Amino acid sequence: MASSLTSNPKVQLAATAVVSATVAAVALLSYQRLQQGDRVSRLKQSIPDGDSSANDPALQTVAPVGPLPKPDREDMHNQTLAARAQAGDFDDELILEQLARNRVFLGDDGLARLREAFVVIVGCGGVGSHACAALARSGVARIRLVDFDQVTLSSLNRHAVATLADVGLPKVQVLQRRLVAATPWVRFDLRLQKFEGRVAGQVLEGWEGDGARRPDFVIDAIDNIESKVELLKYCHDEGLPVISAMGAGTKSDPTRVMVGDIGASFEDGLSRATRRRLKLQGVVSGIPVVYSTEKMGAGKAALLPLSDEEFKKGSVGDLGVLADFRVRILPVLGTMPAVFGYTVANHVILKISGYPIDYQPAKARDKMYDAILAYVQASEEKMVRAIEGGPTDVCIGLKVPITPGDISFLVEEAFRGRSAITGIPTKLMLIRWKRPQGTTLVRIGEEPAEQKSSNLRLRDLVCMTKEEAVRHQKEVLHGDRSLADLYDAETIELVEARQKEAEEYERYR
Repeated sequence: MASSLTSNPKVQLAATAVVSATVAAVALLSYQRLQQGDRVSRLKQSIPDGDSSANDPALQTVAPVGPLPKPDREDMHNQTLAARAQAGDFDDELILEQLARNRVFLGDDGLARLREAFVVIVGCGGVGSHACAALARSGVARIRLVDFDQVTLSSLNRHAVATLADVGLPKVQVLQRRLVAATPWVRFDLRLQKFEGRVAGQVLEGWEGDGARRPDFVIDAIDNIESKVELLKYCHDEGLPVISAMGAGTKSDPTRVMVGDIGASFEDGLSRATRRRLKLQGVVSGIPVVYSTEKMGAGKAALLPLSDEEFKKGSVGDLGVLADFRVRILPVLGTMPAVFGYTVANHVILKISGYPIDYQPAKARDKMYDAILAYVQASEEKMVRAIEGGPTDVCIGLKVPITPGDISFLVEEAFRGRSAITGIPTKLMLIRWKRPQGTTLVRIGEEPAEQKSSNLRLRDLVCMTKEEAVRHQKEVLHGDRSLADLYDAETIELVEARQKEAEEYERYR
C-alpha cells in the first residue's frame, strides 16, 4: 500500500509542492531576519557609544539620518512638496485654511506665535510621536526630534503614525516621513541620538545653529530614568520651558491623567523616582508633568520582569538598539500613551500661544522645609557641644551638609510624609536616629579660615513629629536609653528600610 502511494504521480507532485513551499517559507523568513538584523546593526553602529570618553568627538556629532532606504512614489511626492513648501513656494492662505479651527480658538496672535515656535521633542515613541503629530497639525513650524531607537513591531500598538513599512527605521525619520504628507511646511530637525547630560548643549542648541533662537519648549518623553533626570535638570538650570511625561505604562483610566507640578504628582512610579532624583539635585518644583493618579489594584497590569519566553528571543542587549538599555517589558495599553502625548501637546500649545492655563501648584511646604532644616541645624549644634565639651563657641559657624531639597526628599519621598514612629503626618521634624559613636565635628583648615561642619548624612536621619523628636533627642541621643528600649521591632525595621532608601539615593546628590 505504501509503495503504491509513493509511486502515485499525484502524491509525488503534492509532496514536491509541500517541500518547495517549506523551503520557500524558510528562505523568506531567513531573508527577513537577515534584513532586519542588517537594519538594526547599521542603526547600532550609527549611535555614539555611551561608554566612550566625554572627549570623544563621536559624542559631539549627531548620527546622520540618511534618505529612506526604498522611498515609494508617495514618499517622493511628499518630500518634493515639503521641499517646495519650506522654500516658501506654498500658498499661506492654504495653510491658514488648514489651521482655521486653531485660528478661531487661539486668535490671530496666538496662532502666529505657534507658527513661529521651535519645539524640541526628546523621545519619539508612543507619547512623543502623538505629541509631535498634534504640534505639527496645530501649526508649530520648527520641530526637532531626538531619539536613538527604531520602530519595532511592538511599537505599532501605540505609535502615532508608524506602519508595517516603517519597522526597522529610526523613529525620528518615520515621524518626518509620515507628517510631511499632512503638514509639508513644517521643518523637522532629526537627531538620531540618545540624550545624555554631556551632550545636552548640543541637542538643545538653537535652531539651525542660531544660539539666540532657543527652544520655546522642550518635551521630555523619555522612558529611561537617567536620561530623563539629566534632561529636566539641564532645562531647569538653563531656564528652558519644559514639560515631562511620566509613566503611561500599566495605566488604563484616561480620566485620571492630569498636568501638575513635579512636586505635587502622586500615584505614579516614574514620577516618584524622577522627583526623588531631582530633589537630591536641588530641583524641588517648577517643572510641569503629565501623570496619572490611577491607583494600582488587583487584576490590573503591573510592571513585570522579562519572562523566560522573552529571554529566549535573545539577550537583553539584542532586544534594543543600545545594550542593556531596557531590562523589563512594560505592559502598555495602546491608548494611554496617546492620551499622555496629546495632554503634553495641549499644554505646550496653550503656553506658547498665551492661552490661559493653570496646573496644580506644588505643595506650599517651603516654609515647613526651612523650619525642619533649622531644627536639624540646632540638633547638630547641640550634639557637637555635648560630645566636644569645652568652650560654648565650638559650634559657631557650624555647617550642616543638608539642603531644603534634601529635607523635601527625606520627608516626602523616603518617609512618605509621615512620622516613622506613629504615622502622624503633621508637625514633622528630622533628627538623628542613632547616638553617634564618636565626634560629629569635621574641621578643615585653621583659624581664621577654619571650616566647621557636621558629618551628618541623609541616611542618619529619621522623620518624627516634633514631640517625638524632643523625646528621642532627650532619651536616646543625649540619654542612656537604646532604640530597643523606646521602639518596637517593627518600627526599628521600618526606619532602617527607609534609611536604606535614603542611602541608595544619596549617590545622586
